[in-house]
Amino acid sequence: MNSRGLKAAMAAASALVASALMAAGPVQAAPVAPAPDTAAVGAVTPGATESHAQNEDQAALDAYWTADRMKNAKPANTINSGWAAEGRSIMPKAGKETVAKAPKEPIAQPAATAQSPVSRIGKVFFTMAGQNYVCSGNSVQSGNQSTVATAGHCTHDLASGWATNFVFVPAYNNGAAPYGKWSARSLHAASEWVARNDINYDGAFAVVNTLNGRTLSATVGASSIGFNMARNLTYSAYGYPAASPFNGERLYSCFGTAAADRIGGTQSQGIPCDMTGGSSGGPWFVGSGASGTQNSVNSFGYNAQKNVMYGPYFGSSIQSAYSTAASR
Repeated sequence: MNSRGLKAAMAAASALVASALMAAGPVQAAPVAPAPDTAAVGAVTPGATESHAQNEDQAALDAYWTADRMKNAKPANTINSGWAAEGRSIMPKAGKETVAKAPKEPIAQPAATAQSPVSRIGKVFFTMAGQNYVCSGNSVQSGNQSTVATAGHCTHDLASGWATNFVFVPAYNNGAAPYGKWSARSLHAASEWVARNDINYDGAFAVVNTLNGRTLSATVGASSIGFNMARNLTYSAYGYPAASPFNGERLYSCFGTAAADRIGGTQSQGIPCDMTGGSSGGPWFVGSGASGTQNSVNSFGYNAQKNVMYGPYFGSSIQSAYSTAASR
């Protein structure tokens, strides 16, 4: 990319708002014994693309994530991220020229519709800089049968580092956790996300511990996942929007054909969707309904463009993060 193009892309990216609004594998990985001293993600080498979660026993995280803590966790788009926070961003504030060129929005579908719980789709809860946050996630097929897809900004932030107290709660519904709370033993994000929180690569994966002697996919199932697929496909996006007018207590979905980002020029694609913060990391399935191949996650939106949700293109970099996670 030439200097002019890079400058334009950097300027546009600062206009982003994390609108969070992200067949089962043949071999089961051996369970990893939890470390006894902390329920937090351990320190990692700067620039590393993964974090090894050092967890207390399952009972400790169950006790930490009470119904009240889960209900009061903030949507992840409120994280003071380097890419989102004006004044702390590695990118300058977007100019009026970018906003003035905002295209017409895609033909809007009906607003996000409420759905019955889906066993594979759930909420992600974690802590950053002492604050509890919430995102969405989905169980995906992997060799370890224990991999959750979510958004990069639900795992790592330039200012705060890696998330701690990370759990996945499949089929969450009005405070209920019918399949339990699955603690992460490692987190894996695209290298471009970890290095500079590049919104083009806002994809990540959590590897969770077994629960009651069973793997995640054996308990709730797992979606197929695809990379380097065609663009402009039709998607069904799912998530748990928590910011007004939603309350984060139930699953919602949107449906529409993806279109290129013509505002910021990112590699991400947008679909008509009015889900808000809390839906970040929720899966995009190819086609209608939740049975298709996952091929992106809810990532961000623009202030200048209403009711459009963008998701990262699942290319080679996000695939690399998945491959590492899936083999752990």
